[in-house]
Parts: sequence; structure tokens; C-alpha cells
Amino acid sequence: MTLLDAPAYNARKARLIRNISITTFIVIVVLGVSGFLLRHWPAEHRLNTFFAAVESQDMKKAYGIWNHDPDWEQHPQQYKDYSFATFSKDWGPASDYGIIRSHTILMTASVGNGTVMGVDINGGKTPIFLRVDNKTKTVGFSPVELYTGP
Repeated sequence: MTLLDAPAYNARKARLIRNISITTFIVIVVLGVSGFLLRHWPAEHRLNTFFAAVESQDMKKAYGIWNHDPDWEQHPQQYKDYSFATFSKDWGPASDYGIIRSHTILMTASVGNGTVMGVDINGGKTPIFLRVDNKTKTVGFSPVELYTGP
């Protein structure tokens, strides 16, 4: 066989290579788009779980979600900076929001090592901005506010 001798064209092999290439490209695009659209899902899920507990008036469960520690009652001294009493004042029926009946996550953005979300509580006029730390999974008030538009 010399340099200019080409092997016989195999249509079946060419079709197989083409189909595998197209399928690989489509899978990569679908995974990329899915990853982009769902990049904030863990933080949004945590915040939705937190608000579900607050809306059902289960403040102990909500405080456990806030601190990412369901057994927080075993060692409350670890959370003396933001105690359960302060948490209950901020999120209970006597809070600035009143009894929280509904919430909607309006916007989400990655800021630093956390996810900041603007949450509309009870159909209010301005959202409250909360942050979920990506490493510790704790929820907290965000020092950063996202642009909500005019």
C-alpha cells in the first residue's frame, strides 16, 4: 500500500461516526444548559424548605435549617450570636412581616462563596435578601442587595 492508496469508503462506519459525534454534541449541550439553569437549585431548595417551616410555624425546625444543624437544641450555646429568641422575634408572628403565609424567590445570584436570593414575603413591595453559604449551608441575612429594576 502506498501513500496515495486510500482505503475503500465504508458508508456504515462513516454514518456511525457521524451519529456518535452528533449525539455527543447534543448531550454536552443539554448537560451544559441544565447545569447552568440548575446551578442555584440547592440554595433555592434550602430556602424553600426554611420558609415552609416558617409558614407552618415550626420555628425550631426553621432555626435548625437556618443554622444547618437539626440538633441545635443539644448545644444552643453555639448559636448565642443569633439566639433562638432573636430568631423567633425576626421570623415569628410578631416580626416585621407578620405571620408569613407565602414566599416567592424573585432573583438569585452567586456572590462570593454563597448564593444571594431576593425573596418576596406575603406579596410585599420590596424583597428581603437572604444568603445561603455554599460551604456551610447556613442561611443568613445578606449584606448584598440585588438590583430589582425600576
